[in-house]
Amino acid sequence: MKRKYVPDLTRQMAVCQANYARLQKLLPKAGEHPVREFRVVWHQKHVLVRLHIDEEFRYTSSVVMTHIHEPYSPWLESPQLVIRLYHDALMAEVICARRRKQLSGVYGYPNRNMHQPDEKIQLNLFLGEWLNQCLNHGHQLEVALPE
Repeated sequence: MKRKYVPDLTRQMAVCQANYARLQKLLPKAGEHPVREFRVVWHQKHVLVRLHIDEEFRYTSSVVMTHIHEPYSPWLESPQLVIRLYHDALMAEVICARRRKQLSGVYGYPNRNMHQPDEKIQLNLFLGEWLNQCLNHGHQLEVALPE
């Protein structure tokens, strides 16, 4: 019999704290344009990673991270993650992916949407990989401001 998935909260918190630190290096400072773009090479393909500060409050912020594959194809949907930054706890976690409801910490399996039991930690690890790519190999693009 397969054992029920139990999340490792210590690991999950460490991943979220590391992602917060990475995002602090990549996001624009207060008062700057709320969008940063990085061109990254991923498996011999060029990908544009866009970080957009969607909401900012005293203790939390929301950031939308979008991957745009180059050359752009209308047939390939760009992955998008919504990330919540908790400034008082110094943590950042993926709260949902494109067109999904907020993620649960654990999913029974099988389920209607075919989420993995550990979907949330997998998306937070995925976020960390992309943030590392932007930090280590990304080329920041200048964002043209509207006049």
